[in-house]
Amino acid sequence: MDKTRTRLIDSALRLFLSHGVHITGVTAIASLAGVTKMTLYSHFPSKDSLIVACLDERDRRWREEVARTLAKQPDPVSSMLAFFDLYERFLLRDSGRGCLFVNSAAEFPQPDHPVRLAVSRHKQGIRENLSALAASAGVRDPDMAAEGLFILLEGSFVSGSMSQDTPVFDTARRMAQGWIQQQASQEQSA
Repeated sequence: MDKTRTRLIDSALRLFLSHGVHITGVTAIASLAGVTKMTLYSHFPSKDSLIVACLDERDRRWREEVARTLAKQPDPVSSMLAFFDLYERFLLRDSGRGCLFVNSAAEFPQPDHPVRLAVSRHKQGIRENLSALAASAGVRDPDMAAEGLFILLEGSFVSGSMSQDTPVFDTARRMAQGWIQQQASQEQSA
């Protein structure tokens, strides 16, 4: 990726995370990146295309962080629970404004909008990771387990961002651990 494009994406991400997507104008993004609006539009034909590029970059960074985190885990159950640490880290890193993907989806409610599709790709990737880990842990219905964990993760992120209180992740992690153990023990006794 060329340096100007990278600066534009990094600048837009910083502003989107601190102020929001719709409220952040292209003038502010170009200014923070040290370029003109014309340069911004030569790299991105519209603000929406810049938003999609930012979400795709954010997803890339997320996947790298997931890979690094999971590589340190001793087993699939620990790996599933490590997602709570990931969510908490991202919330704290992003100044507590909530999930950029969820916030973007709220600002672009049309299901076929490119921004909404980028959000869906990211969230589906999380579900797929969780489902693969649940299958590795021997859970009978890995997709159902993944959906349950996903709901706990997303709810923790929203609750944590609204209250600026991250112990919610500890509570959700404990609930998930008990539920996963119950799923695994049911599978073993079946």
